[in-house]
Amino acid sequence: MPYHKIDRRSFIRTSGALPLGAAAAFAGTGRLSAQPLSTEKPPRARLSCNLYSFNSPLRSGQMTLDGVIELCADLGFDAVDPTAYYFPGYPEVPDDAVVYRIKRKAYRLGLDISGTGVRNDFTLPEPEKRAAEVALVEKWIGFCVRLGAPVLRVFSGRGVPEGHTREETTGWVTDALKRCAETAARHGILIVLQNHADFIQTADQVLHILRMVNSEWLAVNLDIGSFRTGDPYAEIAAVAPYAATWQIKENLYARGKEEKTDLKKIVRIVREAQYRGYLPLETLGEGDPRVKVPRFLGEFRKALSDDA
Repeated sequence: MPYHKIDRRSFIRTSGALPLGAAAAFAGTGRLSAQPLSTEKPPRARLSCNLYSFNSPLRSGQMTLDGVIELCADLGFDAVDPTAYYFPGYPEVPDDAVVYRIKRKAYRLGLDISGTGVRNDFTLPEPEKRAAEVALVEKWIGFCVRLGAPVLRVFSGRGVPEGHTREETTGWVTDALKRCAETAARHGILIVLQNHADFIQTADQVLHILRMVNSEWLAVNLDIGSFRTGDPYAEIAAVAPYAATWQIKENLYARGKEEKTDLKKIVRIVREAQYRGYLPLETLGEGDPRVKVPRFLGEFRKALSDDA
């Protein structure tokens, strides 16, 4: 499909900027307050490693968080994204000494912390359980401040519970995200909502939730591997102007079928959205990440250079 340069000032007003029916969904609803995060300046790519790539060796104890960070520095990444549950004691926030040691290590190795993320579920039907999920996110917002992570990745939730409707569940999700965004605003941290092929499955659903929450402190963590119902590249292009961070994966799903990511298409979408933040890479599945991660990093660097 052709990709056109996105005018951020007319993104919502112009139907051509929103494929897949999203423009129709917003017709007559006014502007989205969570404005596209692109700029008029030339795009700049900085590469981060989402440390979920090393999930298996981290979980098994074959590698430590320190060791993974050192490897990422050796590979030439600009930053790392250490998921919260790789810190000891999760879901409790680790002691300051642990947080500051990792922060110091990354800095001394020339790495930024591009973000982190928690596990949460805002689709739970019980109000007290949803409140506990909000409290979890709020607790880790404070962790982000101490770690120096500018964004905190969150999920919407697993899906519509039995006996409830999507409209009702969307209300729960947006209410929870509003509370999280209010707390995040007081601490200068962006909440980034990850599409995860669960409650959120399409670009339209992502954009609808952004509009409902209506906060400049909520943006998108664009997971390219989790649009699985149609043309993933069209879905990604629709959401890209609202991405504050990404998860670039080796494979994605075209109409439900897994296939190798066309990295040149992804780079083109990133550039046309004029994105200037970090692009975290994430490898999944079988195989040694100590082999897979550098290979994927090389492939993505080539795609960037070919499109320069």
